[in-house]
Amino acid sequence: MESFYSHGKLLLTGEYVVLDGAKALAIPTVFGQHLTIEPIQEQNIIWTSFDNENNIWFTDTITIEAITTSKDTGNAISNRLIQILNAAKQLNPEFLTKQDGFKITTTLEFPQDWGLGTSSTLINNLATWAKVDPYTLLERSFGGSGYDIACAQEDSALHYSLNNTLPKTELVDFKPIFSDQLYFVHLNKKQNSREGIAHYKSNRHNLTETIAAINQLTIAFTTCKSITAFQQLIEQHETLIARVTNQKTVKEILFSDFNGSIKSLGAWGGDFILVASTTNPTDYFKAKDYHTILKYTDMAL
Repeated sequence: MESFYSHGKLLLTGEYVVLDGAKALAIPTVFGQHLTIEPIQEQNIIWTSFDNENNIWFTDTITIEAITTSKDTGNAISNRLIQILNAAKQLNPEFLTKQDGFKITTTLEFPQDWGLGTSSTLINNLATWAKVDPYTLLERSFGGSGYDIACAQEDSALHYSLNNTLPKTELVDFKPIFSDQLYFVHLNKKQNSREGIAHYKSNRHNLTETIAAINQLTIAFTTCKSITAFQQLIEQHETLIARVTNQKTVKEILFSDFNGSIKSLGAWGGDFILVASTTNPTDYFKAKDYHTILKYTDMAL
């Protein structure tokens, strides 16, 4: 039996603009996804996926032939798995060549609607098993900048950028001395990243100027020494991305009366927000029916 593990991810700066080469600050999370592979004596993939409460959320038996021929099974999740495994086989022709099949089990450590990387952790685990490049496998399946793959593989905060479409990762020391004043709050819904990216691409403008500004903000975020300065950086970043994407900030829409700073993470409109507050904001968000509130140190690796 083989076992693989990948960390979840959160993008603290550079959302959207990272796709166009901006430098982003990202962190792997303490929550991730496990993958176990057990050979069996039949030409099938017996797939079982468990959620963070150890409940089965998906199971199916897929023939090796269906994978090699990209056969439509009539099941959207199964078809996506076939697409990923077929892409892995194209990248490594030696993959899935034996007569036997496998019993494959995935286990999440976080709820699926948290947006921490159910797909990216799976891609990274499968790429490691198949001995293929995870960034290429991501591009041939879900797409995206690839920062989530970098987070899946690392145990440290990192700067991530695309240099002529090639991923560049630089590990950084990001352990804010004011981390006890930072919180992650879930917005009770999962945002569709593809829709967010499509909206960004249809509205983006002044890219050269924007990328330069984001690069500066990313460095400033990483080196910031006070909660007050960090809050100012959050406001600057939110204002910039709002202008680029022609959207209102999440604070304007949902939390205009909040005494603190709020930053969207990843695709705007769902998943987690980063909250910087000099007082504990738990009661405020619970009063508004947002009950998933994590301290920064309980989320960040």
